[in-house]
Amino acid sequence: MRLKMKLGHSAIFRFGALVFLLQLAGALALLLVVHQLTSRQITGDAQQKAEELRGDLLQDGLETDLPALAARISATQGEGGDSDVVLLLIDAQGRSLAGNLAQWPPSLPRRAGAANAELFRIAGSEPEEMRLVATHLPGDAWLLTGHVIESERRFTQLLEEAMTSALAVALALGAFAAWSAARMLDRKVRAVVMTAEAVSAGDLDQRVPLEGSGDAFDALGTAINHMLERIGNLVSELKFATDGLAHDLRSPLTRLRSTLERALVAEDDEEARKAVARALEEGDRLLAMLETALQISRAEAGLGRAGFAETDIAALLRDLAEVYGPVAEDLGIAVAVEVPEQLSLPVHRELLAQAVANLIDNAMKYGGPSILLSARRTQEGILLAVADDGPGISEEERPIALRRFGKLDTARTRTGAGLGLSLAAVVARLHGGELVLADNDPGLRAEIMLPLHNPP
Repeated sequence: MRLKMKLGHSAIFRFGALVFLLQLAGALALLLVVHQLTSRQITGDAQQKAEELRGDLLQDGLETDLPALAARISATQGEGGDSDVVLLLIDAQGRSLAGNLAQWPPSLPRRAGAANAELFRIAGSEPEEMRLVATHLPGDAWLLTGHVIESERRFTQLLEEAMTSALAVALALGAFAAWSAARMLDRKVRAVVMTAEAVSAGDLDQRVPLEGSGDAFDALGTAINHMLERIGNLVSELKFATDGLAHDLRSPLTRLRSTLERALVAEDDEEARKAVARALEEGDRLLAMLETALQISRAEAGLGRAGFAETDIAALLRDLAEVYGPVAEDLGIAVAVEVPEQLSLPVHRELLAQAVANLIDNAMKYGGPSILLSARRTQEGILLAVADDGPGISEEERPIALRRFGKLDTARTRTGAGLGLSLAAVVARLHGGELVLADNDPGLRAEIMLPLHNPP
């Protein structure tokens, strides 16, 4: 049986998704940290240069002498030093007195502090990113010093693009790592599940494969294998015990029956003959109970799988209808069959026939005037059903009816040990299916689902 996995509820899928999300979170965190550190370093260096430039310009008390300060700004620009400096001196009326900016930037408020702006310098053909420091001078004049960070910004942009590409690669690798981890876990878990399914299907020789790594999965496989060894030993002991029990009990019961038969022939008293006849009936009933209980025990232990063979289910139902037809007719019950011409599946013919016969017998005892045997192929397998039009069984009482030796109140006055439905349910499980009791509206419909891929 293949594992059916709903992604939203799969622990393996959630583990793989967790690995992928952690990879994604790590890559995004790295990209964000690099961006923040780079931007902070570039901005800090540019602001430090702008403040140093302001200190050089305002030394010797030139903040109160605007003409001398304007001359020093012009001299600084004409020295041909740092070509990335930004300078502007305006008076109280906002007129430019010196510098390489045409006017005070409209986007920059006139207040002391530092800010970034994208502006044109005089003789510049393109706007440039710059870090600016505004300084208020006596007489309501303003000095603007700064440093162009356009090249640094472009470098940062290239770095971010490279990091984004690396992030895409990291995501692909993270997805592959998550898929690989999930696949590895799925393979290890699937090996355990397949072993468990094979064992539950009756193959007690199956074992979980071990890799010898000594990890948790190997420890789990070792523990399961030890458990399977113990189960195999117990099943073998059960087989020997049930075979011995059958041999030990059948012999005295058979001798007891023979003795009662001889007593019945030899006895002349009518009352005594009736008592012996009742004892014979109880002996037959006890033998039947013993045989059915042994069949249930052996089927539950999976000991009937060696008898699986390709069987025509339709022909099997027709044969059963032919066998039970005369008996049902004497009881005023009509037995009908609705099956296709041929419907084959590997099954244990004898056990399946016994299970269906038990269902027919129950329908004859507790059902109505008609019984329908049917079988049809579905997507899951073959659905075999025995339906009657009697009083049926309430939904609350169905689990009791399926229980071993379970008898409902309406059946306590009838002969039977309460093992018929139990045997049918066990035979269904032996074939990898199940027995379901449903409403026939009116009556009871007993369905046995035989899967297409039943255990070998």
